[in-house]
Amino acid sequence: MSEQKLQSQTVQTTGHAWDGDLQEYNNPLPVWWVYTFYATVIFAIIYWTIYPSWPIGKGWIGGASDITYVNSAGETKTHSWNTRALLLEDLNQAAAEQKPYFDKVSAMSYAQIAKDPEMNGFILSAGKALFADNCAPCHQAGGQGVAGFFPNLTDDDWLYGGSYDRIHETLMVGRRGYMPAFNEVLAGEQIDQLANYVAKLSGIGHDATKAAAGDALFHSETAACYYCHSSDGKGRKDIGAPNLTDNIWLWANVPATDAAEGKVAAIRSVIANGLNKGVMPAWAGRLSPEQIKVLTVYVHELGGGQ
Repeated sequence: MSEQKLQSQTVQTTGHAWDGDLQEYNNPLPVWWVYTFYATVIFAIIYWTIYPSWPIGKGWIGGASDITYVNSAGETKTHSWNTRALLLEDLNQAAAEQKPYFDKVSAMSYAQIAKDPEMNGFILSAGKALFADNCAPCHQAGGQGVAGFFPNLTDDDWLYGGSYDRIHETLMVGRRGYMPAFNEVLAGEQIDQLANYVAKLSGIGHDATKAAAGDALFHSETAACYYCHSSDGKGRKDIGAPNLTDNIWLWANVPATDAAEGKVAAIRSVIANGLNKGVMPAWAGRLSPEQIKVLTVYVHELGGGQ
């Protein structure tokens, strides 16, 4: 083979060399690959222009057709096709389909809704969606809550009452639970006595001697626990004070431990440190009255309300 032919088949270098033997070759991309790349760039520019993605003033670049929809203010709007306008059209169409049902909810009493099979189906569907969007981040998708943070809505134990009216009030105005920290006013031994007495109220293993002393302290003016939790320990729904006799726990994560000592320790921690995190926002103004009413019925049925 001639030297000229060998040179033509030899890969060209860029002229960069290191240590004499190490060279940088020049291997250009195949022509078909280069032209394919150019084609994709041209396609991207054309698609970028035609597809309505860039707002210009009050309009959009491109758009194959117009979309007409009614906004939340009742105004009819026409837009060149874009995904935002398409979403608004879909949302408004869904709202229009649901409006007759929400109107019925508004006009009916809770008792009437509970007896109407058609409305029960709507409550289950619309209520589940509203709950998922607004309530599930705290109370979880099934309403089971998170111990130590958010109440369980499925156990029929209601801090503020489980009637339709009380649930509606809770949704409208929100709630703010509070319990003072008793480590500022009681000695460690006294807090331990109270913890054992509270454990006794729910049938949890406890020290009988300490529980007896805790009983006296619970009903004394020194601790005055009875003022919020009532003298029988069953709580007060008017202020959201929990029932201490039903072995259902929110703030003290008693179920997290099997040993009686661990359960008493969890109760002791709450008594000592108090609580100032039981905050639920008010939904009035965030949701429509009809949506709050739907949620009221949905939440009521989650826990077999009162």
